[in-house]
Parts: sequence; C-alpha cells; structure tokens
Amino acid sequence: MNGRWATRCAATFLLLCMTQTSVSPAIEDDVRCLRELKQSLGDPDGHLAWNFSNTTVGFVCNFVGVGCWNPQENRILSLSFPSMSLTGGIPSALQFCSGVNTLDLSDNSLTGPIPPDLCEWIPYLVKLDLSGNSLTGSIPPELSNCSFLNSLDLSSNSLSGPIPASLSGLERLRTLDLSNNHLSGAIPASLGDSFPSSSFDSNEGLCGQPVSSHCGSGSHTGLIIIIAAGVFGAVASLALAYFGWRCYFSSEKKKSGDAISGEEGRLWAARLRASHNRLVPVSLFQKPIVKVKLADLLAATRDFHRDYIIIAGSERVGTAFKAVLPDGSALAVKRLHGCSLGEKQFRSEMGRISQLRHPNLVPLLGFCVVEDERFLVYKYMPDGALYSRLRSPTGNLKWSARLRIGIGASHGLAWLHHGFPTPFLHQTISSSGILLDEDWEARIIDFGLPKLVSSSQADAGVARSAGASPFLNGDFGEFGYIPPEYASNPIATVKGDVYAFGVVLLELVTGQKPTEISADLAGEGFKGSLVDWINQLAAAGQLPESVDRSISGEESDGEILQFLRIAVTCVANRPKDRPSMYRVYHSLKSLGDKYYSSEQFEEFPLIYGKDDSDSL
Repeated sequence: MNGRWATRCAATFLLLCMTQTSVSPAIEDDVRCLRELKQSLGDPDGHLAWNFSNTTVGFVCNFVGVGCWNPQENRILSLSFPSMSLTGGIPSALQFCSGVNTLDLSDNSLTGPIPPDLCEWIPYLVKLDLSGNSLTGSIPPELSNCSFLNSLDLSSNSLSGPIPASLSGLERLRTLDLSNNHLSGAIPASLGDSFPSSSFDSNEGLCGQPVSSHCGSGSHTGLIIIIAAGVFGAVASLALAYFGWRCYFSSEKKKSGDAISGEEGRLWAARLRASHNRLVPVSLFQKPIVKVKLADLLAATRDFHRDYIIIAGSERVGTAFKAVLPDGSALAVKRLHGCSLGEKQFRSEMGRISQLRHPNLVPLLGFCVVEDERFLVYKYMPDGALYSRLRSPTGNLKWSARLRIGIGASHGLAWLHHGFPTPFLHQTISSSGILLDEDWEARIIDFGLPKLVSSSQADAGVARSAGASPFLNGDFGEFGYIPPEYASNPIATVKGDVYAFGVVLLELVTGQKPTEISADLAGEGFKGSLVDWINQLAAAGQLPESVDRSISGEESDGEILQFLRIAVTCVANRPKDRPSMYRVYHSLKSLGDKYYSSEQFEEFPLIYGKDDSDSL
C-alpha cells in the first residue's frame, strides 16, 4: 500500500513539474516539427502556407491539416495531408511531433523508404496512411513498435520484399491494406487469418492464405512432377474417393450456412464449432430454468455470422452479436478482444462485475469461457445505441427524451463513481456505449471492463507498475472522447470519465458527431472536434448557435442552455475545473423535475465521494 501511495504521489509530483517546466519545450517541439515539415516537403500547390509569425496560444491549430488536442495549446494530435501533391521523403521532423496519433500522407508523390525509426518518432500512432505514393524498399519490421496502431494503409506504392512477421504482434490492428505493391513471399499466418484477400491484392509474389492455398518452392517443381507421374496410377483411385468425400462434405457444410469471411470467418469461430466446445455451459448469474450451452449461442447467431453483429458499446473492446434463443429471449453476446486474464482470474472478475446492478446499467447476465475465448452475455437492448438514435433518418429525439437520457446515464455513471469506497472507472463512455431499453431508459454498457481487456502483456506490466489501468495514453477511450490530459499523463481518472460524458451531453444537445461538425454549421474551413467547435462558440459568446435545430425554438430553450452549460463544464480543459459525476447528475436532475418524479432516480443512493477530489 505504501509503495502504491508513493507511486501515485510521484506521478502527481511529476505532472505538476511537467505543467510548470515541460509544457513550453513540448509546445516548442511541436512548432519545430511543423517548421521542419514545411521545409523538407515539396509543396508545389502551396497547401502548407503556414504563417509562423503568429505567436498566439494555439495558433498552429488553425493550420491546414493540423489537429490539436486542445485549441488553446500548440499540442498536435493529428497530421492529415491527403492529396496535396507533396513531394520528398517521409521527413525526420516527425520526431518532434511525438504526441501525434494520426498521420495521413496518402495520395501524394512521396518517394524513398519508410523510415525504420517512424514508431520511435511517433510512438502513439493509432492511424498510419501512406497509401498512393511512390515509396520503395521493404516494409520495416520496426512498424510493430507502433503498438497502439489500429489502422495501417500502405497500399498503392512500390514496396517490395516480404511482409514482416512482426506485424502479427500489432494486437490492436483492425484495418490493414498492403495491396498494389511488389511484395513477395508467404503472408504471415495470423495476418492471413485476420484480414481479407483485398488487403493483399495485386502483389503477384505473395502466397499463402488468403490469396492462395499454400506456398510452394519452384526449385523442386521438376522433382515433384516426376514423383507425381510415377505414383499417379497408384493413387488415382484414392484421389477419386477423396474427391467424392470432399464434395459430400462441402455440400453438408453449405447446408449449415454460407461460407463466411471477416470477423466470423476466423479460426476462433471454427474452433468453437468443435463438438467438445459446443457442450461448454454458459455461466449465468441467476439460475435459469433451462441451461444454456455454447451450442445454443452458436445456433442463435449462425456461428457468430456478421449479419448478427450489433452496435453495443466499444467495438475496440469487443464485437457484440444479437442472439435470440428458442424461447424468444434476446441476448447480446460480446466476444472480448485481447483478454489476457487466466480462467480463474477471469471468473473472479466476473463475480465482482456481476454485483454491479443498477437501473441505468445494461444487466450482465453471465459469461462463457471456451479455450482462450471469453464471452460476456448481456440483456439485449431493443432500441439500440444513443449514437444511432441521434442520427436516425426516421425522426429526431424530442428535448424531453434527450434530457431523460442524460439524467439516466449520469445517474448510472455517478453510481459507479460514488456508490462505492473505491470508484469504478468506466474508460469507454461514448454515445455508442449508452443503450436504450424498451422504455427508452438509458443503460450504460461495458462497465468494469478495464481489468478484463489489455492490449498487450507489455501494457499490462507497465500499468501494474503504475498502479493504474493497463490502457495507457487514453488508448482505451473512444476517439472524440479522450480528455486532453491523457496525452501527458496517461493514467485513467474519474475526471477523464466526466470529460467523456460531457462529450455525450454535447452530442445530445447539438446532434453533432464527436469528431466532426456539419459543414453547414461550422463552415467548410472548420477542422476540429465537437469540443473544439463548442469552445470556439463559447469564446465568441455564441453557444446558443450550437443547439440542434430540431429542438431549438421551443419553450424549453432556457433548460436547453442550462443543459449545454453543464456539458461545457464537463469538458473543461483542466481536470480540476470539471465537476464530479455526483454534481453533474444532480444538476441534470434539477432540470428534469417538471418531467419526472424525483423517486425515479433515487433507488440507488450515492453515498461515497460526494466532493470533487482529484485524488483518483
């Protein structure tokens, strides 16, 4: 305990020191990065006409192609320069933009190799797009050091040589495109199993799954022909028998469903269909009348076919499938991505999470452990995710419904933060992770998952040494919801959850996406997130202009503006300026007194940590 307290104190002291002494050098590095990028890249069309004479705070955030963590700081989050006719090589100046998580240099005229040091320069890359250039040389094995990489696109270049086996170690990788190059050799098995053939198209030298059945050696072709000719007569009958059996097997397989590809076609799905796995029971927290086995889930999802995928919580945590059992009961079954816990630890953690019961949480009904696979079973929420409802073409949410959703979701999150001596951090709060039941009550999903999912053993080891969540650099958070302080102090906090929830509140009142704003509202020249846009309007005294037009102009305009101001305090740049979830919930509930009875949201009292302590 003393060691852990000392670690936290040290971390707090380090953050204070960074705030006082390290911010300026970091900002200077980012400005230096842009200066040297402009100098090293050929820019015939003048897209990078950046003016460095302006020294106001956050001036680089207005540069074309530059995204910032916060408009009040020159800390660069993304560099996006697609289709700008840029020339030259990939510049070493990127080493001064170490906080960048998105690099898009696609569809330019860049030449030369991909620098092996790229991941040392910008270690927190989540998206790397170098497609549509004239890059040469081999794919550096060192790209595997970009351990946070979700998307890698190197297509349409002149890259040659083999695909490095080390890329298989990119456990977060969800999108890969190496097509239209001159690559050769065997495709690493794990990549071939995880990505479709389109990821490797137009590389004539590649072999192996999924582009061909196997890789052969040309030097032995003559010998193979001689041997085959000598034994052909002896094996002809066996071959015919095998062919007949194969046809029969294929027809039977066709009856059970079409050949599947992508997420449901990976080896994990094939393993589940084995007879000894199908009998594995699903552990349910409340004893059911009829016992459920994995075979029932396989039948209810057609072997976890893609047609049964639903949006439920964080897709980075796992993929969720809708399963309707023979008795008509509907479930949401989530396959966890990268659960590193052993079975005993996993079952213990399930026991802990199963105790989290609240009207504004999606009920976790049980789980299933099959070999190295981990499945969570939730109650199915028929009205889907808030994200989808806010953007549904069939109709807009009325203000009273949005307010009720905001109150309910804040109640659930406040209970996780303040209903226990030690707060439960969520870390993946988003409008996709707030679901609506048949009564349109808000239900939060994916609570309690930080201890279940770690992206790599290395991350988990670092996290344990820091006494914190294994999801470093805000990587566990969803894009558009990551608080700015995670860039320099990547330890999850309750105030980080408050920030993410504030973005959800902004979505409710504006109807906009967290990562982009409609051009008709912000103008064609605006490049920033929802929080950036709100800060810009707040600075200009124009906050009312952000309100969704479908709910503005009603008698409730005063309530809407109060709701908006609560949301703005939640996304304050400094964590200590944000309220606790206890205060957020009570502020929102006071707005809804005329719509809903006070008893509706008082079933679970909030008894711990009612102050705004920043100790967690």
